[in-house]
Amino acid sequence: MDTLLSQDINIYLFAGLFLFTGTMHFIKPDVFIRIMPDYIPFHNAMVFWSGVAEVAGGIGYLFPEMRFFAAWGLIILLLAVFPANIDMFLKARKRRGFDLFTWITLLRLPIQPVLIWWVFCYGIASY
Repeated sequence: MDTLLSQDINIYLFAGLFLFTGTMHFIKPDVFIRIMPDYIPFHNAMVFWSGVAEVAGGIGYLFPEMRFFAAWGLIILLLAVFPANIDMFLKARKRRGFDLFTWITLLRLPIQPVLIWWVFCYGIASY
Protein backbone atom coordinates (compact mmCIF):
# COMPACT_ATOMS: atom_id res chain seq x y z
CA MET A 1 0.00 0.00 0.00
CA ASP A 2 2.80 2.44 0.86
CA THR A 3 4.46 1.82 -2.50
CA LEU A 4 1.20 2.33 -4.37
CA LEU A 5 0.49 5.52 -2.42
CA SER A 6 3.96 6.92 -3.04
CA GLN A 7 3.68 5.99 -6.73
CA ASP A 8 0.35 7.82 -6.96
CA ILE A 9 1.82 10.87 -5.24
CA ASN A 10 4.77 10.89 -7.65
CA ILE A 11 2.47 10.55 -10.63
CA TYR A 12 0.27 13.45 -9.49
CA LEU A 13 3.26 15.63 -8.60
CA PHE A 14 4.88 14.93 -11.91
CA ALA A 15 1.70 15.53 -13.92
CA GLY A 16 1.11 18.73 -11.96
CA LEU A 17 4.63 19.93 -12.66
CA PHE A 18 4.15 19.53 -16.41
CA LEU A 19 0.63 20.93 -16.39
CA PHE A 20 1.84 24.01 -14.50
CA THR A 21 4.93 24.54 -16.64
CA GLY A 22 3.04 23.91 -19.87
CA THR A 23 0.31 26.36 -18.87
CA MET A 24 2.96 28.98 -18.09
CA HIS A 25 4.04 28.80 -21.75
CA PHE A 26 0.70 30.43 -22.59
CA ILE A 27 0.47 32.82 -19.64
CA LYS A 28 4.07 34.10 -19.72
CA PRO A 29 5.46 33.15 -23.14
CA ASP A 30 8.12 35.89 -23.02
CA VAL A 31 9.91 34.06 -20.19
CA PHE A 32 10.31 31.01 -22.41
CA ILE A 33 11.06 33.00 -25.57
CA ARG A 34 13.99 34.70 -23.77
CA ILE A 35 15.64 31.37 -23.00
CA MET A 36 15.34 29.98 -26.51
CA PRO A 37 18.74 29.45 -28.15
CA ASP A 38 19.37 31.87 -31.01
CA TYR A 39 19.96 29.03 -33.47
CA ILE A 40 16.40 27.69 -33.04
CA PRO A 41 13.94 29.34 -35.44
CA PHE A 42 10.34 30.37 -34.82
CA HIS A 43 10.63 31.09 -31.10
CA ASN A 44 6.94 31.93 -30.62
CA ALA A 45 5.78 28.75 -32.33
CA MET A 46 8.31 26.60 -30.48
CA VAL A 47 7.22 28.00 -27.11
CA PHE A 48 3.56 27.46 -28.01
CA TRP A 49 4.02 23.87 -29.21
CA SER A 50 6.31 22.90 -26.35
CA GLY A 51 3.61 24.21 -24.00
CA VAL A 52 1.03 22.09 -25.80
CA ALA A 53 3.32 19.07 -25.50
CA GLU A 54 3.87 19.65 -21.77
CA VAL A 55 0.15 20.02 -21.06
CA ALA A 56 -0.72 16.99 -23.19
CA GLY A 57 2.01 14.96 -21.50
CA GLY A 58 0.84 16.04 -18.06
CA ILE A 59 -2.75 15.08 -18.83
CA GLY A 60 -1.71 11.80 -20.44
CA TYR A 61 0.45 10.95 -17.45
CA LEU A 62 -2.65 11.02 -15.23
CA PHE A 63 -4.33 8.17 -17.10
CA PRO A 64 -2.81 4.68 -16.76
CA GLU A 65 -3.89 3.76 -20.31
CA MET A 66 -1.99 6.75 -21.72
CA ARG A 67 0.90 7.01 -19.26
CA PHE A 68 3.34 4.86 -21.27
CA PHE A 69 2.92 7.00 -24.39
CA ALA A 70 2.83 10.27 -22.45
CA ALA A 71 6.03 9.26 -20.69
CA TRP A 72 7.85 8.65 -23.97
CA GLY A 73 6.61 11.99 -25.27
CA LEU A 74 7.77 13.77 -22.13
CA ILE A 75 11.18 12.11 -22.30
CA ILE A 76 11.58 13.27 -25.89
CA LEU A 77 10.46 16.76 -24.85
CA LEU A 78 12.91 16.87 -21.93
CA LEU A 79 15.74 15.83 -24.23
CA ALA A 80 14.69 18.39 -26.85
CA VAL A 81 14.64 21.34 -24.43
CA PHE A 82 17.92 20.43 -22.72
CA PRO A 83 19.98 22.51 -25.19
CA ALA A 84 17.90 25.55 -24.16
CA ASN A 85 18.86 24.90 -20.53
CA ILE A 86 22.54 24.72 -21.47
CA ASP A 87 22.21 27.86 -23.59
CA MET A 88 20.50 29.67 -20.70
CA PHE A 89 23.47 28.88 -18.43
CA LEU A 90 26.04 29.92 -21.05
CA LYS A 91 24.26 33.23 -21.74
CA ALA A 92 23.91 33.96 -18.02
CA ARG A 93 27.61 33.25 -17.42
CA LYS A 94 28.62 35.46 -20.33
CA ARG A 95 26.38 38.38 -19.30
CA ARG A 96 26.47 38.15 -15.53
CA GLY A 97 29.51 36.12 -14.52
CA PHE A 98 28.88 33.66 -11.72
CA ASP A 99 26.13 35.41 -9.79
CA LEU A 100 23.25 33.63 -8.02
CA PHE A 101 21.12 33.37 -11.18
CA THR A 102 24.00 31.83 -13.12
CA TRP A 103 24.59 29.28 -10.37
CA ILE A 104 20.87 28.39 -10.38
CA THR A 105 20.96 27.83 -14.15
CA LEU A 106 24.05 25.65 -13.72
CA LEU A 107 22.56 23.63 -10.86
CA ARG A 108 19.38 23.16 -12.91
CA LEU A 109 21.23 21.16 -15.57
CA PRO A 110 21.58 17.92 -13.55
CA ILE A 111 17.86 18.09 -12.73
CA GLN A 112 16.97 17.24 -16.34
CA PRO A 113 18.35 13.66 -16.19
CA VAL A 114 16.58 13.21 -12.84
CA LEU A 115 13.27 14.27 -14.42
CA ILE A 116 13.88 11.89 -17.32
CA TRP A 117 14.58 9.07 -14.87
CA TRP A 118 11.43 9.96 -12.89
CA VAL A 119 9.30 9.88 -16.04
CA PHE A 120 10.83 6.55 -17.00
CA CYS A 121 10.35 4.93 -13.59
CA TYR A 122 6.73 5.88 -13.10
CA GLY A 123 5.59 6.02 -16.70
CA ILE A 124 7.47 3.31 -18.57
CA ALA A 125 9.20 0.89 -16.19
CA SER A 126 6.04 0.48 -14.11
CA TYR A 127 3.89 -0.11 -17.21
